Amino acid sequence: MTRTERLWSRLRSGEILVADGATGTMLQSEGLQPGRVPEAWVLERPDTIRELHRSYVQAGANIILTCSFGGNRYRLENDGLADRVEEVNRRAAELARDIAGNDVFVAGDMGPTGLLLKPLGPLTPEEMREAYAEQVRGLAAGGADFLLIETMSDLGEAEAAIAGARSVAPLPIVCTFSFDTHGRTMMGLRPETVAQKIGPLVEGVGANCGRDPEEYIGFIHAMRLAAPDAILWVKPNAGLPHMVEDVVVYDATPAKMGQVALRLVEAGAQIVGGCCGTTPQHVSAVASGLKAKTGEA
Repeated sequence: MTRTERLWSRLRSGEILVADGATGTMLQSEGLQPGRVPEAWVLERPDTIRELHRSYVQAGANIILTCSFGGNRYRLENDGLADRVEEVNRRAAELARDIAGNDVFVAGDMGPTGLLLKPLGPLTPEEMREAYAEQVRGLAAGGADFLLIETMSDLGEAEAAIAGARSVAPLPIVCTFSFDTHGRTMMGLRPETVAQKIGPLVEGVGANCGRDPEEYIGFIHAMRLAAPDAILWVKPNAGLPHMVEDVVVYDATPAKMGQVALRLVEAGAQIVGGCCGTTPQHVSAVASGLKAKTGEA
């Protein structure tokens, strides 16, 4: 049984797993300069990326994400790396694979292009599909066990990302959207709509990022009601960032994240981690709390 088959066997059995925490905000705390893409450090500071992955594994994460959220050509061109998409993504997967070994699973991470589809933006569906396919070629070559398309807001972009990924690699896909306090994505989608429209196209669906982790309990509950049999993934922020004496602070403590994780599982989530502002300490609290409750994480 391959690692991918083993992961999906565990999920289909109902096991609760823990995903890692933030990448971008953690690298910024290590000195990543504003305006630089985190993916640049995959090439420039690979040991720092490995250490971040290791810290999450040691905290109890069963799944770690590659440092490739912005690894598409449209975001990488901001750092002069648009012609190295496959290399960046392959290397990102290899670095995660170095730390994951056989017991921890690697998600090939892909975020939005940052551009809209026509007529609202400059990209055609074909251009967007190819941007994601280009990323997946590298992630698959580097050893990702499955693909994560996250922080989506638009059905069209999500569908293009899924189609691009399917055209390149036979890997399972999880697709997650980001919701605000009004319970909608930036493009007006509700959680139940996402579960109904995107759920049938992928192996897992869910929610990530956002404002307050407690808000995601309702979002996951709505997804569970709309798609009772879906594998649900959730990775909320540690609250909204704000400045305290020139330092960016997130309000949700590790203890709070641990408490919220239990309620997310009760709402229907099967994979729980953290997005912006979460640290290995947050992940450790999530893992400890879920292990005490379920004996599985």
